[in-house]
Amino acid sequence: MIMNRAGATMGTTESAAPVRLELKIDGMTCASCANRVERKLNKLDGVAANVNYATEKAALTVPADTDPQTLINAVEEAGYGARLPEADRAETAEDDPELRSLRQRLIGAAVLSIPVILMAMIPALQFDYWGFASLVLAAPVIVWAGWPFHRAAWLNLRHGAATMDTLISVGTGAAFVWSVIALFLGSAGEPGMTHRFTLTLAPTDGLSNIYLEVAAGVITFILFGRWVEKRSKRQAGAALRALLELGAKEVTLLRDGTEVRVPIEQLAVGDSFVVRPGEKIATDGVIIAGSSAVDVSMLTGESVPVEVAEGDPVSGATINAGGRVVVRATRVGSDTQLAQMAQLVEDAQSGKAQVQRLADRVSAIFVPVVIAIAVATLGGWLGAGFPVADAFTAAVAVLIIACPCALGLATPTALLVGTGRGAQLGILIKGPEVLESTRRVDTIVVDKTGTVTEGRMSLTEVITGTGVDRQRLLRLAGGLENASEHPIARAIAAAAIDQVGELPTVVDFENLAGRGVRGSVDGTQVLAGRVSLIAESCEVDPVLRDSLARAERTGGTAIMVAFDGAAVGVLVVTDRLKPTSVEAVAQFRRLGLTPVLLTGDNAAVAAQVGAEVGIDRVIAEVLPAGKVEVVRGLQAGGRVVAMVGDGVNDAPALAQADLGLAMGSGTDVAIEAADITLVRNDLRAAGDAIRLSRRTLGTIRANLFWAFAYNTAAIPIAALGLLNPMLAGAAMALSSVFVVTNSLRLRGFRAASDDPAQALLPVPGRDG
Repeated sequence: MIMNRAGATMGTTESAAPVRLELKIDGMTCASCANRVERKLNKLDGVAANVNYATEKAALTVPADTDPQTLINAVEEAGYGARLPEADRAETAEDDPELRSLRQRLIGAAVLSIPVILMAMIPALQFDYWGFASLVLAAPVIVWAGWPFHRAAWLNLRHGAATMDTLISVGTGAAFVWSVIALFLGSAGEPGMTHRFTLTLAPTDGLSNIYLEVAAGVITFILFGRWVEKRSKRQAGAALRALLELGAKEVTLLRDGTEVRVPIEQLAVGDSFVVRPGEKIATDGVIIAGSSAVDVSMLTGESVPVEVAEGDPVSGATINAGGRVVVRATRVGSDTQLAQMAQLVEDAQSGKAQVQRLADRVSAIFVPVVIAIAVATLGGWLGAGFPVADAFTAAVAVLIIACPCALGLATPTALLVGTGRGAQLGILIKGPEVLESTRRVDTIVVDKTGTVTEGRMSLTEVITGTGVDRQRLLRLAGGLENASEHPIARAIAAAAIDQVGELPTVVDFENLAGRGVRGSVDGTQVLAGRVSLIAESCEVDPVLRDSLARAERTGGTAIMVAFDGAAVGVLVVTDRLKPTSVEAVAQFRRLGLTPVLLTGDNAAVAAQVGAEVGIDRVIAEVLPAGKVEVVRGLQAGGRVVAMVGDGVNDAPALAQADLGLAMGSGTDVAIEAADITLVRNDLRAAGDAIRLSRRTLGTIRANLFWAFAYNTAAIPIAALGLLNPMLAGAAMALSSVFVVTNSLRLRGFRAASDDPAQALLPVPGRDG
């Protein structure tokens, strides 16, 4: 027996096709941990596994008769925890036991290590036997709070690997053990013993010095960094929860002619249900009575509502923008288009490339080198005839000074300052793993509706026939359309109110399903709708026909108007460009990005928008699954893709892209699926987000370099036996101060619209 993703029990047959399964992996601290778990799972017969460190999930394809416990046991043998994710589907950052444990360790370490650091760095606080007091305070920090690092280091050692955890464990362990030896076997525990306040290079008696403040401080700083990182990663599942919550919670069933309100779970295939204007359609189905206009932009991105009548299919979670309809359910639950989109988002998130922490990459080289130097130091001192105590003092000093506390601050401080500055500019960056993608992005895919355009219909052109007064046309047509709930009608009425003032009341209003509307306004019979409707009752001036055709060719929706049986004009409604979209596309090109316009809207509209903003490559009439395939196709061609969108229909593509950017004015689903949220409803913010992310990543790299550089420079001093506790503490403090100061420089980042230097940069050629 095996549980599938939805938690359903599946039968077992030898011929059954392989099934997909997910495991939640606990205890991973770096990308090498993910690789280790992946290798362990792939050794099992018939198992194909992909373990993602960022989302902490394993996506597996396994034989249908596989027992999930076998997979969980394999993960546990590798030293990590695993469980089926269904039980914690709704788990939040506050509920996560791993995050809660990390927070408890951080708080405990901070409370205990602060007095240890103060006593070690301020001689006036060094009372008799202060070293033993430091030991009592520091021991829980090093042993209990630092346990995750020691455990990870042991796992790494078993597999012949070295990471940042190895460096932390070896360095803090050496400092702790040597301090205990110095206190109990040396002179460091004698009354009146102090750390002399000197930063000079001079031989020291190792058994009179303790390094507890270095060990406690390192663990506290790095725990803080891990907590910040882990907290940001816990948002990965929110996109799926937000997507599934979009559907209707209740439905009005039609039973024997009576309407009954029931929970959505009671809806079954074949049931008939009622959808009133403004309500969400409960599930996928076919209209069996009534007609309406349905806003399908959340699924397809099409800006104009779709006219539907009896026999037309509709999708769950879309909005009924017109009249009352009765729908027969054809698909429910996990079979609906909404549920399939949720699956697309989950698949895309699971397939994201793993991002290694930069510190681990450096540590893989740095740790073996440091250990080799320590061994060489010990051998050199003994070979030169020095006492064993002096030789061990120098060797241990190398291990202690090689453990830089600034590593724990390098990423979180730059991230906190960078994200803080981003928030001021309306840019929300989710976590450090996002930054790695921005450096390599070379293609930016942009959704049209609500991203490049405003996402709502507006009256953009009024074309009058010969001898027709424009104001009268707007007044009467606006009065007629004001009685309709159709989004296009609302756009015309709003523009008419804005331009001519209060509108007259319509009499004998009639909605002609899918064709137009008619009624009497100020004693005039007014008809508005498709040209075919107008042509049934009057001759249409060829000039007006040409104007209507031209408007539709350029992406507009044209409504023809007739007064008392005579065609009098054309009203053109379009989804307007945002005023900053052209400048935003130019900014993308300055960043070396090739822009691509991707939309579910029709080809004519998309081509017109692409031409107006300066995007050469336009891909139109694409459904959500198609958007994912377009992104995958670009990635397969060697492109590193950023995606900007705002709708539910964009969520799977945002998750699939190497870098997802969601407009803050969009849906919660898009925002949760993306890596960066643009609070400002301005496409220029996407370029600013990429620049800020690249600048933040550069700062993190510089921080890591100096975090290692300070300590690397001190290694020869330690090897020569010239390292004293004050110098070790100073190296720790100076590297931390530099990292924080360097990170604070990000506060000077400016948006391109506010930075003249950015505006003057040349725009690369149209081929990107």
